Amino acid sequence: MADQKNRPRLLITGKAYDPHIGGIETVMQQTAEYMRRYAKTKVLCCRDDRGMTKREKVGGVPVTYAGSFGTVASCPISFSYLGEFRRKVMLADTVELHLPFPVADLALLLSGYKGRVVVAWHSDVVRQKAMLIFYKPLMKWLLRRADAILVATKAHIDSSPYLQPFREKCVIVPYGINPADYEQRPHLEPLSAQLHDRSAKKILFTGRLVYYKGADVLLEAFADLKTNAELFFAGTGVLEPELEARAEALGIRERVHFLGRRMTPELRDMFAECDLFVLPSVANSEAFGIVQLEAMVNGKPVINTALPTGVPLVSLDGETGLTVPPSDAAALTAAMEKLLTDDALRMQYGEAARARVLREFSLQTVMEKTRSVLLNRE
Repeated sequence: MADQKNRPRLLITGKAYDPHIGGIETVMQQTAEYMRRYAKTKVLCCRDDRGMTKREKVGGVPVTYAGSFGTVASCPISFSYLGEFRRKVMLADTVELHLPFPVADLALLLSGYKGRVVVAWHSDVVRQKAMLIFYKPLMKWLLRRADAILVATKAHIDSSPYLQPFREKCVIVPYGINPADYEQRPHLEPLSAQLHDRSAKKILFTGRLVYYKGADVLLEAFADLKTNAELFFAGTGVLEPELEARAEALGIRERVHFLGRRMTPELRDMFAECDLFVLPSVANSEAFGIVQLEAMVNGKPVINTALPTGVPLVSLDGETGLTVPPSDAAALTAAMEKLLTDDALRMQYGEAARARVLREFSLQTVMEKTRSVLLNRE
């Protein structure tokens, strides 16, 4: 633990935070709870729901949830955030901005802050084309202003026209998980409890049910599956009613389980219990897929998609699972069929997946690299 009095001051900010479930929010929380040992760390985000600003302590870290009027184009409308940012950043030696989150870019510009700026670049803005017309100049200003840009893989840089001019500022630090969180705990069986046929193989998807996750492609692929299996969607989103209706129309509703939002302990039990994990993402908004690590550390093979982002660099085709073209339902069906019918191959990939996480994605190693950047100790 660094000297309490002389510790540097760190502000971590992004769109949302615990209890919101998502990859960016997971990385923010991991960073905040690790960095509190070495810096006076605070977190600023926006409320998930409408309401006034609230302040809480989460995992020992002070968190301010700025009041919000709701969201437009997946971005919170929060005037409170701008004021909170200015007050907090002026007391910080370093600010880390988790993007994409245009309100944070604007807040930094308006604040006049002169200290160290680190950008954690999770993905490009992909779908909000109209917003991008106005946002792009601000984004470029921020990237010029940044002292360092954290990216999870080299593919983040290579696939982003925005990052390529700032390649020299980019530092590759993968995302990570703590394997101990998935070990030595009583595993329940939340998936088996839902099965209609106890002998069926269990296919798991976790994440928001939104356009870029490819849940619709997974549903179509599952409908053509010959193997006895049942499919579990753990997560909620705007597409949930549409997906449920499609499952009904395909005549597979009884074998498809929409579990809604589940908390972390139960999700970990699901990863431990499933036979196969599928991440069928179809757009570059999926830049890494931390959920792949959660499946892999449990010794589960992963089927992912060949996006030009970091997704296929996490679980490797033919080593820890299979990679298929995005939006290709037939290829996804074939990949699921192959792994579900070959127990030896499924076990081989699963063992290799766990070994890869322990070797490459241990949270302790990842956080040490992050600390060196945030505290300017490269």
